[in-house]
Amino acid sequence: MRDEVIVTCALTGVLATREQCPWVPYTPVEIAEEARRAYEAGAAVAHIHARTDTGAAAYDPAVYAKIRGEVEARCPVILNFSTGGLGAMEGRVAHIREVKPALAALNMGSMNYAKYSARRKEFVFDFVFENTFKDISYLLRVMNEAGVKPELECFDVGHTNSVWPLLDQGLLRVPLQFSFIMGVLGGLRASAENLAVQAREAPPGSTWEVIGISHEQWRMVSAGLALGGNVRVGLEDNFYLDAEGKKMAASNGELVDKAVEMGREPATVDEARKLLSLAERP
Repeated sequence: MRDEVIVTCALTGVLATREQCPWVPYTPVEIAEEARRAYEAGAAVAHIHARTDTGAAAYDPAVYAKIRGEVEARCPVILNFSTGGLGAMEGRVAHIREVKPALAALNMGSMNYAKYSARRKEFVFDFVFENTFKDISYLLRVMNEAGVKPELECFDVGHTNSVWPLLDQGLLRVPLQFSFIMGVLGGLRASAENLAVQAREAPPGSTWEVIGISHEQWRMVSAGLALGGNVRVGLEDNFYLDAEGKKMAASNGELVDKAVEMGREPATVDEARKLLSLAERP
């Protein structure tokens, strides 16, 4: 019997820059090439934020459509588009309605979201990440109408427990797919014990993946694999192939390679579709 793990690769994010890592992709072609590298290394899902050609966040559905076309010309990886960001909700979800990826990320609660520099004794950034039930419900209605499965991004246990009224209203439908983000200041501390709590709080029959941020990535990948969950790696979350931050990855594919080498068999795209209860690829 295969012990499959769905490996997701977060290709570019919205905060990572080429000043920090020269291999962060910006353009649709660059993002698609990174999706191909990740797929060839064993990733079944690609999580994507659109960027302008100069690296700023992009929300135009036409840019997402271009990314989808470029990726699908190269590989059959499952597409997961972000809905996070700034501005009106209609603008943040228009690409889901129009481009219809298989999955769409949905942030499940509000929180302080910050990064602190112990060396400088100051916050690198510090803001409130607002996701009200009103906004979450709106995004779910659009996803349901478009036939797109939500990937529930939970930074804390309270976010995980926010699913119950949405299930009761019929806005969420089982089986659910969770992403447990560990190590963001303002959210849940990255530890195997906290990940086990999150996994236990998910409704029966759910699938889940762990996302370890920055130097926490490889410790949390190990914990997720040991607990029987799925994992996410990629340049959005972490640039390095080692926990000390000394060896920078030269591509998303290198990060996927390392995750695959850590002991469980990567699920194929078709296997991942079945495990995630997704429709067959058109």
